Amino acid sequence: MMMALRDGRVKAHVHVVNDGEEALSFLNKQKDFRNSPRPDIVLLDLNLPRIDGHEVLASLKADPELSDIPVVVISNSDAEGDVVEAYQKHVAGYIIKPSNVDDYFAAIRTLKELWFHVLELPPKTRSASS
Repeated sequence: MMMALRDGRVKAHVHVVNDGEEALSFLNKQKDFRNSPRPDIVLLDLNLPRIDGHEVLASLKADPELSDIPVVVISNSDAEGDVVEAYQKHVAGYIIKPSNVDDYFAAIRTLKELWFHVLELPPKTRSASS
């Protein structure tokens, strides 16, 4: 993922967490993430350890200060139930990870092009000091 995000013309500051618990701490500026920036977009895997991606997504979308952050699920799961549940929780998109590395890079390049050159992201609603 990191290699694919570095590829292309979009310069992005990417922050990576290891599991769902860290994702929620990062988003809520808790524990070691007190100074974390508010993300412009969240790329979310559903198969996270400790707290799964569906729970992270539900928590993020239930928080009025975070709910407007676009979330794109990037998952190995092509299960209809996972896709339906993600869209019911208002994801902006759902990408099933291609198994071919070239197709994977193309998918991430397309995602970056769309989100950072075509679509307008919502303004950040949290104050700079929070």
